[in-house]
Amino acid sequence: MEKTNQSEGSEFIILGLCDSWELQVFFLLIFSSLYLTTILGNIFIVVIIIIDLRLHSPMYFLLANLSFIDFCLSSVTTPKMIIDFLKEKKTISFGGCMCQIFFGHFFGGGEMVLLVSMAYDRYVAICKPLHYSSIMNRHMCIGLVVASWIIGFVHSISQLVIIVNLPFCGSRVLDSFFCDIPLVIKLACLDIYVLEILINADSGVLAAVCFILLLMSYSHILTTVCLHSKDGASKALSTCTAHIIVVVLFFGPCIFIYLWPVSITWVDKFLAVFYAVITPLLNPAIYTLRNKEIKNAMKRLNTKYLKIIREYADLIK
Repeated sequence: MEKTNQSEGSEFIILGLCDSWELQVFFLLIFSSLYLTTILGNIFIVVIIIIDLRLHSPMYFLLANLSFIDFCLSSVTTPKMIIDFLKEKKTISFGGCMCQIFFGHFFGGGEMVLLVSMAYDRYVAICKPLHYSSIMNRHMCIGLVVASWIIGFVHSISQLVIIVNLPFCGSRVLDSFFCDIPLVIKLACLDIYVLEILINADSGVLAAVCFILLLMSYSHILTTVCLHSKDGASKALSTCTAHIIVVVLFFGPCIFIYLWPVSITWVDKFLAVFYAVITPLLNPAIYTLRNKEIKNAMKRLNTKYLKIIREYADLIK
């Protein structure tokens, strides 16, 4: 009990990405710009899908939820990292550390399941087009989204329960820019071998299972379409390429961090930055640049507001 209270009242020291002040100023400008772009890009996708009636379909409903999760996921660690670039001594409270762990795994786990849901949507659309409307109905779409949030929550709670009551003593230095379980448990005052296996199994198995399901889904899509159409491969690739790129970019760092047996500090930091900062930025960019319907919706929105501005200008005259 005494050790637990000591843990809850302590702070963790964060070493950040580097020691150089010049590099930290450079990173401050870069990551502030990236974070602002991420927030605006994901909010834009959510808004345009809501206001454009032509985008009210299962695929875009799931895409809007993906953008919302990316907005949340990028806000778990990036604002703290940006503020820390201005500080000489970077610390985080025990409660703040636990919150980063909880919400990071909550939104991360939810996104994994949501990506599987999006793959299932594409599978039904391409492999069972005649049954698409009946299978991917409103209840199914809402159920898939709710399931992603529930699984993300259960996954996050299961991680937090393991770590929240650990006694911490001695050094409380984290060689990273945020709190993550593999780093935090190494500071515990007990043998962590079994805990590491449990935690890596929890996160690693969830990531690996979702990734395998995604590979199976997209492989089946490509195989099915190629067998039924001469130019099926190009059509399937055109439809699924954006999804596949996002899947690889999201799951690659996760699987490497939790399943790779050797920990290399600079590699872990790079993958953590890629996962927390770059991936939520790339998702809206990939879906916007590669999706004709999103681009057409942007043109319609632009035309609509230009018309409103012209009418307003005419009224003023």
